[in-house]
Amino acid sequence: MSLRSLPAVEISGEPRTRGRQYGEAARERIHRAHAFYAEAFRESTGLAWDGVTERAKRWVAPARAFAPDLVEEMEGIADGSGLDFLDVLALNARGEIIYDSTFAGMLADDDRRDGCTSFALLDEASGDGHVYCGQNWDWRHGVQDTLMVLRIVQPPKPTVVMHVEAGQVGRQGANSAGIALNANGLGGRFDDVVGVPQTMIRRRVLDSARLDHALAALVKSNGHIASNALVTHRDGFAIDIETTPAAHGWMYPTDGLLVHGNHYEAFRPTQLADRYRPASVDSLYRVPRATEGLRRCRTASGSAETRKLIHGAMTDHLGFPESLCTHPDPAQPPLKRSATLLSNCVDLTTGDYLIAEGTPCDHEYESVPWNIYDGPGGQ
Repeated sequence: MSLRSLPAVEISGEPRTRGRQYGEAARERIHRAHAFYAEAFRESTGLAWDGVTERAKRWVAPARAFAPDLVEEMEGIADGSGLDFLDVLALNARGEIIYDSTFAGMLADDDRRDGCTSFALLDEASGDGHVYCGQNWDWRHGVQDTLMVLRIVQPPKPTVVMHVEAGQVGRQGANSAGIALNANGLGGRFDDVVGVPQTMIRRRVLDSARLDHALAALVKSNGHIASNALVTHRDGFAIDIETTPAAHGWMYPTDGLLVHGNHYEAFRPTQLADRYRPASVDSLYRVPRATEGLRRCRTASGSAETRKLIHGAMTDHLGFPESLCTHPDPAQPPLKRSATLLSNCVDLTTGDYLIAEGTPCDHEYESVPWNIYDGPGGQ
């Protein structure tokens, strides 16, 4: 099954079986991801891929301690795709490897630049009384043809629908318990801790049947890098948690609307307080522009208009090409060009999971093949 060009793959069974199904179904895209990051690391650092996987060994122990089942799933992905386990682990820890202290002085700020603008729109702020969440996912344009949608059937855990770079076990999505996660990079260097890769933390949030368990996966895990998580629940609740290896900050919606980008809004970590500079300065205008656009949903006449207004808000071009709807900058080297890879919108009231593949100004939202409440663990 697929959208226009985005593969949609369903996996089920025990962890290693799920992983093997994933690896076999997405083999071509996983190899594309492997090839892109091998070239990107080589250009940025001069390091061959075997040097990258050597660094990835640092995350084996914390990954196994945190979620041995997800390590088994990665081992299955390696089996199914024909890659080595460390190749797959490196794809899941690519953000952590970029911030590895052994790269200090080797990577410019632009190599670490992250994007994404996330939102939660609760029933009081949507014209149809539904609960929505979603984001524009901005990252390297060169990984566009590695994206896919994954449905994971794993009773007794909730069924998960998420969009990922091929080979990753977690990123953004929603589950059959009505819990959704959107995420944004925050940047900033911390102590040389070796913590859990974000893909695994995010998947554990989406594996949660209860809201308190989802939040515990964020606030009680020892992540390696700073990351922002926006958690939305179908019963009309949302919280944004800025997580760092040292401390966390959080914030709640105002009048039913919550938007977050790539700069600290809830607090400033003490390690960065005296020297903090947003890595993605465009976040400083993306957040208010998205907020302004999404406020219009309050007066929408129904679901069709609400969804149209959400889509319209995410197409804003202030600051083009580094805008809310991000386009590749021809002034940048090809491997460093960023873009909105996709925009998504999840209606947690109805279970509809909508994706505009690529820049939303060029593509409308369309439904993935599954409702998030279909199958085990649904409403």
